Amino acid sequence: MTIEIELKFIATPQAADRLGSQLAAWPHQYSAPVALTNIYYETSDNQLRRWDMGLRIRGIGDRYEMTLKAAGQTIGGLHQRPEYNVDLTQPELDIARLPAEIWPAGTDTQALQQQLKPLFTTHFNRERWLVTYGNSEIEVALDRGEVSAGAFSEPLQEVELELKQGELADVLALAAELGKEEGLRLGSLSKAARGYWLAQGKPAQLIRPLPILHVKPKATVEEGMQAAFSLAMKQWQYHEELWLRGEPAAQENVLEALETIRQTFSLFGALVPRKASNQLRQKLICLIETLEEGRQDASSFCYSLAWLDAQLTFSSWLIAAGWRPFVDAKNSTRLQGSFKRFADIMLGRVAADLKETFGTVRQHNEYLDKLARLSRQLLAVHLLAGAYPQHEVENWLLPWQQLAQAIHANRYNELDVLCRQALKQPAFWLNGNV
Repeated sequence: MTIEIELKFIATPQAADRLGSQLAAWPHQYSAPVALTNIYYETSDNQLRRWDMGLRIRGIGDRYEMTLKAAGQTIGGLHQRPEYNVDLTQPELDIARLPAEIWPAGTDTQALQQQLKPLFTTHFNRERWLVTYGNSEIEVALDRGEVSAGAFSEPLQEVELELKQGELADVLALAAELGKEEGLRLGSLSKAARGYWLAQGKPAQLIRPLPILHVKPKATVEEGMQAAFSLAMKQWQYHEELWLRGEPAAQENVLEALETIRQTFSLFGALVPRKASNQLRQKLICLIETLEEGRQDASSFCYSLAWLDAQLTFSSWLIAAGWRPFVDAKNSTRLQGSFKRFADIMLGRVAADLKETFGTVRQHNEYLDKLARLSRQLLAVHLLAGAYPQHEVENWLLPWQQLAQAIHANRYNELDVLCRQALKQPAFWLNGNV
């Protein structure tokens, strides 16, 4: 088994064409394009997908390789997954040759083998550069071709940076160097994810409201913070894909994701000083201000230098835990405390702030002035309330959400009644003391 660590870009044709000249700035070994064919396998009920696994056979000239990628994690465009590779003499699936311990307990691999059928394919030419950068060797691969499933296909144009030897920080630094030219964006979707979508007939992908964040039991404050940032990044990139696929309403959800990042900084501001993220927050604010100006062209905006720079900076900061060098000993200890207790305290503060903000409204025009504050606090509740039954959280949120909608729609005759209803909501969380 190996742990594959790679950072993926989606490239415009122009960016792909100039990649070689960009990489000439560093020592490297070049490999000419090779045609690769990949057949991905799945059961009729998508069992591998439910296990977060991907299984393929790759043909490279006269050589074949079976690969299984197991569950991993994706932050921004950085993919980290366990990978198992087996050389084959024929392009025939034989999962008995994979380690038995990779399968969930009780798996009948013989029965599974019989159920696996080809689902989709990828065909592309791959150029490679083995680049020496910093203290590392990084393989940069340019893949140009298509993903196909039945009657559906989609062009494939990706740049992948895979750490072969050395330090992850060098991968991120090289990515930032390549990102100084327009035409690249971070790729959150794997080739397999795109193939599954095509195999399902390209179903419509829906706008996805910010979910209530759930963290593992007994999570620390720091783990809760990391989970909140990761959730916001996933929302950002999910709606980026929708926006680029022609859903203009997704721009508002991208904006909400960026505001969620800002609200996470605010929630944890007493523990993580502003100087830990000054540069990052400024880049996010620039994106937010542009999106707030009105409708933007998705393709131009998502392939812009400012967009990629902000995403790369945020991903690097999150992956490298960039706040830690700025946190003093006292707050470092507090970050290792209970996230559940922290969340209870902060939920109490959110409720107190909303009561103070809306308990003294006297004129209808005051509501509009307070809408942004209300929206930020509702985002905070989504990030803090995961330890409680979802229906209780949703019942508490509903009247506040209705008030926000009424303010936004200028339904002045409803505002006072909705405000009183929202203020009457009993706490669903445990009271805590600072």
